[in-house]
Amino acid sequence: MVTIHRAHGLRVIIFTDDHEPAHVHVFGDGHAKINLIGPDGAPALVRAENMKANDLRRAMQLIRDQQDQFLAKWREFHG
Repeated sequence: MVTIHRAHGLRVIIFTDDHEPAHVHVFGDGHAKINLIGPDGAPALVRAENMKANDLRRAMQLIRDQQDQFLAKWREFHG
């Protein structure tokens, strides 16, 4: 597990032994899994557990804003 970004009390991580599709895990008070490329090309929420609505909105915006950088990090670890 590698933390690739921290902002707004959220920590974005990639598990180095994880699987496709390219995705990140976001931890705050809860946890969200977000695919970096959804069906429409934008990040897509897979699931959220115990995450406040405001934190989830912040997480989704953060992933949208940093999508290219996070995808590059994913590729560093997973090819």
